[in-house]
Amino acid sequence: MAASPPKGEERVLAAASSPSAAEQSGGAAGKRAEVAPATTARPHRSELSGGAAGKGEEEAAGVVKVKTPPAAELPGADPAAPELAAVVLDLVTPGYPGKFYCPRMNSMNKPAYAAICTHSSDKPVLIFVSSRRQTRLTALDLIQLAASDEKPRQFLSMADNSLDMILSHVSDTNLRHTLQFGIGLHHAGLNDRDRSLVEELFSNNKIQVLVCTSTLAWGVNLPAHLVIIKGTEYYDGKTKRYIDYDITDILQMMGRAGRPQYDQHGKAVILVHEPKKSFYKKFLYEPFPVESNLREYLHDHINAEIVSGTISNKEEAIIYLTWTYLYRRLVVNPAYYGLENTEIYTLNSYLSRLVETTFEDLEDSGCIKMDDHSVKYLILGKIASQYYLSYLTVSMFGTNIGPNTSLEAFVHILSAAAEFNELPVRHNEDNMNRTLCEKVPHSVDQQHLDDPHVKANLLFQAHFSRAELPVSDYVTDLKSVLDQSIRIIQAMIDICANSGWLSSALTCMHLLQMIIQGLWFERDSSLWMLPSMNDNLLNHLKGRGVSTIPALLDLSREELHRLLQPFSASELYQDLQHFPCVDVKLKLQNEDREQPRPPILNIRCQMKNVRRSTSRAFSPRFPKVSN
Repeated sequence: MAASPPKGEERVLAAASSPSAAEQSGGAAGKRAEVAPATTARPHRSELSGGAAGKGEEEAAGVVKVKTPPAAELPGADPAAPELAAVVLDLVTPGYPGKFYCPRMNSMNKPAYAAICTHSSDKPVLIFVSSRRQTRLTALDLIQLAASDEKPRQFLSMADNSLDMILSHVSDTNLRHTLQFGIGLHHAGLNDRDRSLVEELFSNNKIQVLVCTSTLAWGVNLPAHLVIIKGTEYYDGKTKRYIDYDITDILQMMGRAGRPQYDQHGKAVILVHEPKKSFYKKFLYEPFPVESNLREYLHDHINAEIVSGTISNKEEAIIYLTWTYLYRRLVVNPAYYGLENTEIYTLNSYLSRLVETTFEDLEDSGCIKMDDHSVKYLILGKIASQYYLSYLTVSMFGTNIGPNTSLEAFVHILSAAAEFNELPVRHNEDNMNRTLCEKVPHSVDQQHLDDPHVKANLLFQAHFSRAELPVSDYVTDLKSVLDQSIRIIQAMIDICANSGWLSSALTCMHLLQMIIQGLWFERDSSLWMLPSMNDNLLNHLKGRGVSTIPALLDLSREELHRLLQPFSASELYQDLQHFPCVDVKLKLQNEDREQPRPPILNIRCQMKNVRRSTSRAFSPRFPKVSN
């Protein structure tokens, strides 16, 4: 047993970080896992000592002894291995007054600097903040505080010539400035190259301090001796207010403190709002139980089970629910789910109402069809299950898509998908969206510029127009919406094809190609799909009367060479050889009107240029490789 803790401190053995609980229900493909809200594992033991916490600039709230990583408990693992050694974690939770968020964050910078000097003067330090803006403001204040101590470069551990060479490869202006003083920034707004460079510098102890957002705690393994959590709230764009991190997120950040093989103990300092200090002291040691989150996503689960054949009536749906984690928690904690007791009648009534409401919503959305004894899926339900889409999304498609829907309308329909509900809209981004409106051809709702769907619409149009985005955050958001848009448009194509709407189906396919190529259909030249195309060459071809790729494909090498003079034709000729050229043959069978059977259209596609050297498409503006 470890030595007794100092007076006024607590010692608890807990997990450094615990994953969120999830439950994968049985059944066919198309189902989603039931994920419980973030929570923590119970401590294995605790040794609590009485006494009030000592007074001072920082109030000691406890000492946590952490086993890292949990692989030490796996069969076959060597408990004596140095990388699996236990690390004691000292936890400090000082509170700070202040009603307003930004001034309170500003008041935490000096204590954060003091904590670095006191607990980790020459060892790695991670500072977690709530936003990308706070990473910059915190780093600049730390630089100023270090300069006031006449040690402006105390966090830097590399020669000037090496630093200059590294800075020449950094594209972000703020990062380039802070790295000169040994402080790195890490957030999703940085490009991949800058992020990888900062991670390498920090892991190699070239810089001592890394100011980052909470995503680093889950995504990248960069342990440090000291972890400072500067504030426990973040701005939620949907509710337009500051909300608290989940306890799991806090524990995950704390778990970065203490480096196995290097540290005997680590230090975590949580700077909290004074009214919430008691809350965090309590629930960091007595975490919330794991509760089910299935109710919020039950419609999509039930729809997928109906499509797979697992559920064919209401009784089977109720039986299905009794095998979920939701039912287990209903019995243990009924009050959380609005139940007064756990009697059989109460539970059955609750499940029956839940299934009845879910079935009615799915039927109203056009995903299923019910009768007195059974339930069957419809085409919208099958498409939602196949493409992992919300039932609300396919219902909206079924209502808004028609036989001759225009391209502009399809862009608005795509942007309205429920999959974009969580697209972040940050502080003052409504002003950026207003500026972006002037750069795109189609108007959006000016009264809701802080709506995630309006922002998604603007991002799509900016992508097609090749417009410059206002900040790097928008580049990251654009990657997110483009990544999700492919399956959404594929579902739209299936709906059009199933309804027999050829014009709308072709328009959807054009929209899909616009997503991949980053071009407007019919507004921009299709010649931009060739890798060697540039502005001068494009203007030259237009002057010679060539504006489409088929016109180039019909030319021989000698004709192409004469056409392009004085430009070189070799590179463009190679692009045309690799450009996919498909021969399509159509044949209509059963044309005899006397036959009762409908005619059948056979379509045969054959690649004409078999000399293609790669299966990858040229799509430099799409974030993922396309085949």
